[in-house]
Amino acid sequence: MEFPILETERLLLREIKAEDAQNLYINFSNPEVMKYYGSERMDDIEEARGLIHSFHIGLKEGKSIRWGIQLKNNNSLIGTVGFHAISPKNRRAEIGYELNQGYWGKGLAKEAILKVVEHGFEEMELKRIGAVVFLENKSSNELLLKLGFRKEGILRDYMIQNGLSYDTNVYALLAQK
Repeated sequence: MEFPILETERLLLREIKAEDAQNLYINFSNPEVMKYYGSERMDDIEEARGLIHSFHIGLKEGKSIRWGIQLKNNNSLIGTVGFHAISPKNRRAEIGYELNQGYWGKGLAKEAILKVVEHGFEEMELKRIGAVVFLENKSSNELLLKLGFRKEGILRDYMIQNGLSYDTNVYALLAQK
């Protein structure tokens, strides 16, 4: 299967490659980016290489797909967006994303998520796209609501990060019938 390259007005959403390890490491080692991510910060670039490998395995096994987010006028990866927990039988997946802190507040995450959601519904024939977000992650909670996701409830003690349990909001967007 050829990796689906997606384009928006400002972004190219493409396969994440080995040469993206440094930019991935910059994001995944940043305390602000990782504050509400649900996993620990990276300590070295080898972890970024491992993450890239896990993205490729997830795609090969049909369990996930993760796009690298890059500005059209720049080859550097500024974040990632994609689906995990893909269930072809149930035609659902969960979306996840992160963006380099220097690019926050510019509408780029919204642009990337909209394109990936469109791909999920139209090309992958998903019926439901879910999202799980820390209660404290104000900007992500607001963004999902703005994009039409509906809050379905709170999952108590759902995520453990840095040894602490966190409640999360659960959201879903359903395909138009």
